[in-house]
Amino acid sequence: MTTAQDLRLMAVHAHPDDESSKGAATSAKYVAEGVSVRVVSCTGGERGDILNERLKGDPHILSDITRVRRDEMARAAQILGVSHTWLGFVDSGLPEGDPLPPLPEGCFALAPLEASTEALVRVIREFRPHVLTTYDENGGYPHPDHIQTHVVTMSAWRAAGDPTAYPHAGEPWQPLKLYYNGWTLERTTALHEAMLAAGLESPWADWLANMRRRPRRVLGTHISAAEHFAQRDQALLAHATQVDPDGHWFAVPLELQQRVWPTEEFELARSIVPATMPEDDLFAGIRELDDPDEVCRRAPARDADGEPVVAYVGEPPLPPDEPGLDARSTAPQDADADERDEMREGEGHTE
Repeated sequence: MTTAQDLRLMAVHAHPDDESSKGAATSAKYVAEGVSVRVVSCTGGERGDILNERLKGDPHILSDITRVRRDEMARAAQILGVSHTWLGFVDSGLPEGDPLPPLPEGCFALAPLEASTEALVRVIREFRPHVLTTYDENGGYPHPDHIQTHVVTMSAWRAAGDPTAYPHAGEPWQPLKLYYNGWTLERTTALHEAMLAAGLESPWADWLANMRRRPRRVLGTHISAAEHFAQRDQALLAHATQVDPDGHWFAVPLELQQRVWPTEEFELARSIVPATMPEDDLFAGIRELDDPDEVCRRAPARDADGEPVVAYVGEPPLPPDEPGLDARSTAPQDADADERDEMREGEGHTE
């Protein structure tokens, strides 16, 4: 039986702060168990707006936002107990308007796929994760860097175990499972209703309005991580330029979150090892192997399209609750009539 100390998890994200708002309690949980966790940030978040009202206009931040965000990421990684790698690409920003303006030259979303894939393959082969996590094909939400993170991670998943692909990027290594980060409508609804039942103002009205127009992901992996929610919040607060400490992220009492929805959800997209849904462990099917490293070193069988042959492929998304709406639209949703779209801000649409 494989022990936690033998296992490695890699979380691939678009910007610094994404690792703290998506799956952070799960990362902290596995670190506490002895699993090695590596966060990869594809970009430096250089084009992110300052979202913390207390820091707007700060001359130090304005003079070197790149350094500030690197320092924030270092603090967050320390809080979570994870190691960290910068993939080295430049934030694309979020184009807005009708029609949309072009993306800035040299940004991550426009980088040649071969170059970005090789960069991630190098990190995979160096760290040798058994499990990868990233975003779904819609990026989790319509930011070009999030969508590109999905594209690059899937490309690297296919290439990392292929001895003919990027031979100068290290010895082949095939991660055994690949997950998408999840955020369920059910979770948001439960927290929203619990806040109202407690006589508190809910921050989730705009989130529900946004989520109901998106395809519903089938999230079969539920990680109990409530005891690490406070650690998650501290890591998120470390990204001080990106997070308003008085904002919606921290409006729901911790005790209420732990009681109403004590898990984080993931969508198993690909698995080399057999998988049975639902799961409560990202390493289900891997812990049972005598030597998972030996399996990862083997070049996997490939189908006619060159894809690794897998034992499990994730289920397709379900139709949205409100079909006919553009799931990739960035039009604000103001369900609580406060002249703001808290989901738009909270997800980082101004990155």
